[in-house]
Amino acid sequence: MPGFRSLSSGLSALQPAAFGADPSGERLARIRRSPHFKDGVFQNPGGTARTRPSGSTLDFAKVFFDKDERPRRAPKGTVPVHPTTLADIAKPPATGLRLTWMGHSSVLAEIDGQRVLFDPVWGERCSPFSFVGPKRLHPVPLSLAALGPVDVVVISHDHYDHLDLPTIKALAGTDTLFAVPLGVGAHLEHWGVPVDRIRELDWHEATKVGGLTLTATPARHFCGRGLRNTQHTLWASWSVAGDEHRIFHSGDTGYFDGFKDIGAEHGPFDATMIQIGAYSDFWPDIHMTPEEGMRAHLDLQGGRPRGVMMPIHWATFNLATHPWAEPGEGTVAAARATGSRIAVPRPGEPFEPTAETVPSEPWWRAVAQAPAGGWPAGDALTEAAIRASSDADSVVPGQSAEGTGEPETVSAG
Repeated sequence: MPGFRSLSSGLSALQPAAFGADPSGERLARIRRSPHFKDGVFQNPGGTARTRPSGSTLDFAKVFFDKDERPRRAPKGTVPVHPTTLADIAKPPATGLRLTWMGHSSVLAEIDGQRVLFDPVWGERCSPFSFVGPKRLHPVPLSLAALGPVDVVVISHDHYDHLDLPTIKALAGTDTLFAVPLGVGAHLEHWGVPVDRIRELDWHEATKVGGLTLTATPARHFCGRGLRNTQHTLWASWSVAGDEHRIFHSGDTGYFDGFKDIGAEHGPFDATMIQIGAYSDFWPDIHMTPEEGMRAHLDLQGGRPRGVMMPIHWATFNLATHPWAEPGEGTVAAARATGSRIAVPRPGEPFEPTAETVPSEPWWRAVAQAPAGGWPAGDALTEAAIRASSDADSVVPGQSAEGTGEPETVSAG
């Protein structure tokens, strides 16, 4: 009916550009042909995942508005951002592999002569609006202009804290390619990225960029940007393999057995970037705790504590009810329990995962509200853990350096 069409057009005009666009045409046809698309939606590995808070709204509100806990969900001081400059990342890495965590899930990976930018979010808020929504807890370490040329931008999924409109529009004016999960290309085209610069992949599909092979691998999460969640865009983790090095970026995901399969096919990895923040008992299927993140890292490494695990998806935005510093502390505890090597750089601090040393100082303690019992004694990463990592080849597959194969659950305070 003409009246309804006019109303629909009017409502569409009111939608912010950040909502993006729904897949259509051949893109939608390809989605419907995907073996992972069934009953009108993409399906998660391991069965249905709860994407909405479980439990009652009242229970969630009690936790969210608790006056004693709320102050712990943000830093009490200024987050120490590394003063990154173009000079820091202009010289090629001595080892051929360098990672620079920009905060949250944004990472610049320089690998075997190529530059890969994962989930770049340079916006002030992860929101479709400039005046409301989770705001940055620290500034971006350096501007996009100072970042220098990027060979490929890799997107894990279309949530606002991973796919940022102003950042994509800025990158659309460069020569970079974009590697994205199925359906996400609709957003990019809507925002001005030429279709010939978009590589859109289903799980287990790969694309070549220079000397790198980028493979979209499964993840356990969900999608959606607008008022409706149509589940018509896919979510993914990513394996990136060069001639000499291999790295893994988890995107957002709950823990599932598929990490073992990913590791067997694409690993082991010199470095893994694993989501360990914004977890909650209210949504246990779609985000990982630090203990689960470490278990995923070990699965990806064939059960051995080798390579370096870098925690991501924390410290930049307040997206859950856990204390701000808990993901960092939990990762340190999980690394100690399994003899795994971790890197905990300040935002913007470049490091080389295969170098003799990696950032290990628990920098967040200086600006976080301490837990009731105080901070754990000892340094962030012990020399014993580093030695255990270097001796990983002597560990029986499927076991950790402690002989259990499972990270010990240690309270992060």
